[in-house]
Amino acid sequence: MNLPDSVSLTAFGLAALAWLLALLADLLIGTALPRLLLAAGCVLAALGALWGLPEGGASQTLLLLGNSPVVFQPDASALWLMLPALLPAFFASLLGGTGHARGWAAGAALSLLGALGLYGLQDGASFLIAWEVMGFGGALMLLADHRSVQAGRDNLFMLALLEVGGVALLLAVLMLGQSLAFGTYALQWTQWGVASAFFLGLLWLAGFGAKLGLLPFYEWYPGAYGSGSGSSGALMSGVVMNAAYFALGRALLQWMGHPPWLAAFGVVVLAAGTFTAILAILYAFQQSDWRRLLAFSSAENAGVAVTALGAALIFRAGGQDALSALAWTVGMLHLMGHSLAKGTLFLSADAAAALQGNHHLRQSAILRHAPLTLGLGAVFGAMSLAAMPPTAGFVSEWYLFQSLFHDFTLKTDGSRIALALAGAGMALTAAIALATMVKLFGVGLLGQNEEHAAQHRKHQTALTPLQRGAVLVTGLAVPAFAVSLVFWLPQMAASAWPAAQAPQKMTHDWLLVPLSAGFAFISPAMLVIVVPLLALIPLALVWGRRRYAVRRAPLWCGGEDYAAHAGATTALSFSNALRVFYNFIYRPQNAVARQFEGKAYFLKELQFDYSQAPLFGPLLFNPAVHAVQWLARKLRFLQNGLMNAYLAYIGVLLLVIFGLVLVWSPG
Repeated sequence: MNLPDSVSLTAFGLAALAWLLALLADLLIGTALPRLLLAAGCVLAALGALWGLPEGGASQTLLLLGNSPVVFQPDASALWLMLPALLPAFFASLLGGTGHARGWAAGAALSLLGALGLYGLQDGASFLIAWEVMGFGGALMLLADHRSVQAGRDNLFMLALLEVGGVALLLAVLMLGQSLAFGTYALQWTQWGVASAFFLGLLWLAGFGAKLGLLPFYEWYPGAYGSGSGSSGALMSGVVMNAAYFALGRALLQWMGHPPWLAAFGVVVLAAGTFTAILAILYAFQQSDWRRLLAFSSAENAGVAVTALGAALIFRAGGQDALSALAWTVGMLHLMGHSLAKGTLFLSADAAAALQGNHHLRQSAILRHAPLTLGLGAVFGAMSLAAMPPTAGFVSEWYLFQSLFHDFTLKTDGSRIALALAGAGMALTAAIALATMVKLFGVGLLGQNEEHAAQHRKHQTALTPLQRGAVLVTGLAVPAFAVSLVFWLPQMAASAWPAAQAPQKMTHDWLLVPLSAGFAFISPAMLVIVVPLLALIPLALVWGRRRYAVRRAPLWCGGEDYAAHAGATTALSFSNALRVFYNFIYRPQNAVARQFEGKAYFLKELQFDYSQAPLFGPLLFNPAVHAVQWLARKLRFLQNGLMNAYLAYIGVLLLVIFGLVLVWSPG
């Protein structure tokens, strides 16, 4: 083992130790020590990722379970996906959850430890344990943020859907036989028939899709994220989500191989990602809470990355390995940039809540309190999620469109049509994402006069230096990611499955190209140089102000003599037009309650409630819950409290086990 590899493994070991100490310190001591240990672990993990790149980390046997070693060996793809997500995780660790509640740091430590296991463990048993640890840590974080009956229900719903994914992963591991080492999975998968092998792929997709928020699993996102803090959201939409995407990509690109039905499965993955992105961003646009909007946006961006993964499978089936590697690399780049942008906005959400007392989206003149640090960081995060140049989101979505536009290289009409329709879906998603981020920044951070904003302030009167610095640093990292991409993108060769030469062909001098400069090109670095020239326009307006007087007029409020703040745009009125247009998806519910005084002639109180019905809840989840409850009622006679009955149950179980041992043998 050479020096860089040993340094990388040592750094990861120290990071795991720091997170374990944070877990114990939070449970036993409290105070600020656990959060400092969490942040130290993030720094150590980032150093480990840097030392392990660009080829990936070395192999290290952690322990032996019988004759099976537990090996930790982070792939290059894992290190690339982990590295940028650790920056917002660092600041989220220092800022902590809501009110620095006990238990939050313990949950964050479990999430980070579980994610580290997903990035590096190389066998099915330890991988499943890490998966469960990561999910439990997220639930612990969210419950520590907000302890209430509704928060408990939201977290229970999250855990239930994650356990559906966990059961799917367990079945997939069991289907691949007695050898749990990942190195044997590709060979074992090829030995299955078409139906069984295709079903195995669906198990991997459903298992990891539960964490990524693929439909229908994205419906746990708004409730769970909405019950937590922005710090929890920054961790879950960064390190945790990227780990799930890496695991899904490894399963489908490294283990699946090149079966005859690969193109059909790629279309399934492509459709799952596209429809998830469309539905999630439609629901994000309607939210009036920072965390719920960003939660749906996280599901949307996961869907965009999975769309790129589906395209990679389709190109691979068509014999276009270079385009397959391009699409997979684009999916990685998208989630790498997303983790920075989403972390910035989740930290901005906590800053807004600190100033106005809650996470509601309303015009409260928040930028008056930190116009440069909060505004500059948040605007770059919003621009990236809206795919505006020269940010990371613009680059990755441009790359994705260019990848989909290569559908003409395929010979089968079905694959070409699927990629074309996915491109249309991505265009719709990008348009609604732009409107969503305009709403988030315009309604959530800009707005009313200082006097009216002061009426809603319940907590801090100013942001702390750490809160300001966290948003500014993570926000500036978003354009820095895009501008510097031309220099380090060729170093991603080891992570470009299955054609390692693809990243070198994605750059041309200062240009970013989709394998060929003759097909298309952009240059974020040059955009950064040229775009400031647009500042000449406002400078010209300022100069013109000296020649032409500025006329000031009161806010137009329909001719009524309202105060200026009465004309403010609310989060829901901003998105009302789209809500009406897509009412067949939102399925709006109106509830009107009237309270009369005496007889039903004199109306005393009128209450109106408006909400959107979830798409999969009434159609899928509620029937499943009713079926389980019906089955429980039918089988409750088994719990009769009689000792003889319980002994009989044990006896029947032993007979079944003995019968299986006598008549069934593996192999």
